[in-house]
Amino acid sequence: MAPMILYPAIDLKDGQCVRLLHGDMDKATVFNTSAADQAERFAKDGFSWLHVVDLNGAIEGQSMNTKAVEEILNAVSIPVQLGGGVRTLEGVESWIEAGVSRVILGTVAVNNPELVKKAARLWPEQIAVAVDVRDGKVAVDGWTALSDISAVDLSKRFEDAGVAALIVTDISRDGALTGVNVEGVGEVADAVSVPVIASGGVASVDDIVNLKARKGAPIAGAILGRSLYAGTIRPADAIRAAG
Repeated sequence: MAPMILYPAIDLKDGQCVRLLHGDMDKATVFNTSAADQAERFAKDGFSWLHVVDLNGAIEGQSMNTKAVEEILNAVSIPVQLGGGVRTLEGVESWIEAGVSRVILGTVAVNNPELVKKAARLWPEQIAVAVDVRDGKVAVDGWTALSDISAVDLSKRFEDAGVAALIVTDISRDGALTGVNVEGVGEVADAVSVPVIASGGVASVDDIVNLKARKGAPIAGAILGRSLYAGTIRPADAIRAAG
């Protein structure tokens, strides 16, 4: 079985590295005032990718933490996937030209799926789709609004589009260290052939073990956020469990 790729998360709010609780911008904990420093730490820990989210951008609908992202790109050589506020082909292009390895599209995947498919054709294997789920439906606009589409239905839209991955987040667990929703993520993974990355609630190495052990389609990756910052997961243990 292929190793699961782990993505330590750097969530940017006003240029700083924070974690939110359930996606609530008013419940932000600052863990590092320097995003570049945090990126370097994760690279030194041995992670092979970074997951970066522009929180302000997700709500504003355009990139807002550009300087901090550029500092991350300059600080590390490992690949970076970036989401939050990218809603146009021009936005995708500018980030790929800046050195982002994979651009994550969320709100636009619900509102304008054709744009996502076009982006995936233009930049094969460099587009990921964020499937952010609350109460069974996909959330949009920085998780501030709910659509009427289910996670599986949204995922199936991009079955043959050439997207690199689907990032499935259980918002009710995000930042809460309550354990990952193996069943919810697995349901999407079983429904499509696109690689699925689990996000939200990963609290311990057991969560990584459980994701790997589930029957059905393999889970390609997992995003680690608060668990790393709070110390409930040690990087070396996580990487070993994912291998």
